[in-house]
Amino acid sequence: MEKAFLVKYGEIGLKGKNRYFFEETLVKRIEEALRKIDGEFTVTRPQGRIFVEGSGFDDDEVIDALSKVFGIIWICPCIMTDDNGFDDLSAQIIEYLKEELGDEPFTFKVEARRARKDYPMNSMEINVELGSRILDAFPNAKVDVHHPKYLVEVEIRERINFHFLKHKGAGGMPVGTSGKAMLLLSGGIDSPVAGYMISRRGVTIDATYFHAPPYTSERAKQKVIDLARILTKYTGPIKLHIVNFTDIQMAIYEKCPHDELTIIMRRYMMTIAEHFADLDKDQALITGESLGQVASQTMQSLYVTDHAATLPVFRPLIGFDKQDIIDISEKIGTFDTSILPYEDCCTIFVAKHPVTKPRLSAIEKSETKLKDVIDGLLKTAYDTTETILVK
Repeated sequence: MEKAFLVKYGEIGLKGKNRYFFEETLVKRIEEALRKIDGEFTVTRPQGRIFVEGSGFDDDEVIDALSKVFGIIWICPCIMTDDNGFDDLSAQIIEYLKEELGDEPFTFKVEARRARKDYPMNSMEINVELGSRILDAFPNAKVDVHHPKYLVEVEIRERINFHFLKHKGAGGMPVGTSGKAMLLLSGGIDSPVAGYMISRRGVTIDATYFHAPPYTSERAKQKVIDLARILTKYTGPIKLHIVNFTDIQMAIYEKCPHDELTIIMRRYMMTIAEHFADLDKDQALITGESLGQVASQTMQSLYVTDHAATLPVFRPLIGFDKQDIIDISEKIGTFDTSILPYEDCCTIFVAKHPVTKPRLSAIEKSETKLKDVIDGLLKTAYDTTETILVK
């Protein structure tokens, strides 16, 4: 008997001729996650299954590492064993159940799959006979074919594996299967969650953060780096561009109508983020906006903001309530960092009465007041940007 983990995936199984690409990418992400913990591991991919085998590992550490890998829906601690006959197999399964459950009353169902057709019993015969032996060994156990507490799964392959425990995975698609995108990352609650959500669909992310010294402190900058570091548990390494945005914000503040400050500022953020997206060969911009949450997130404001970019702008949180976003931030571990009281540039330069229904023509007319200075300010912002790889 050898301990292992059966990794189950969902959507990947529907990918047809491209399935091998998604499976191979998932294996790579699993191997990367396992490098961070103690133990020696081998990840194999036989016939639509992914197994993690190894030695010197702690079960809980493996489960925790795999639970952050997008593409996995279930992590099943299992036993791998050689085929020494059905009597030996049933004895091992009963021993394993006793080790894990003791005298706990439970309901169960046996579900066998026979990939190796030369096995002397078919799947139904295995179900019936193994179920009978489990009932004999556990007086407090009952069969429940509809809603069992434990589903005892047995797979007859070259080697046999069986399991009955499972832990929920992160779901989604493996990172690296859906292109690259640039996340506009702030120190708030929303944008880290947006980065998590888009990565969950298989997108590799880079990030741009807009820093405004001396109005924002080094602690505010470190807060964003810390948020990016938390995200990397799910997304893998993130290239983070830290842009000095103060001079551009001051020019907007001095030359443009104050009720349009936020919209114009957001438009230049899009321009700058797209500049670095082009350099990093990203295919889209990602923001944490939710429709109607604040003045810059009305339908009209988003329309005007999008016209500053040529890349598509994805908003994974567009239909989420604030509490929905908070719940996810707590789950992924970013919430406590996001609420630290270090202001970023967005909160410092907020208009008292921002326009909620801006017109594109009016905003573009206001931006002409910046025409004498903006090109130089943008070049300075690009040249002074600090880029770090967050792991």
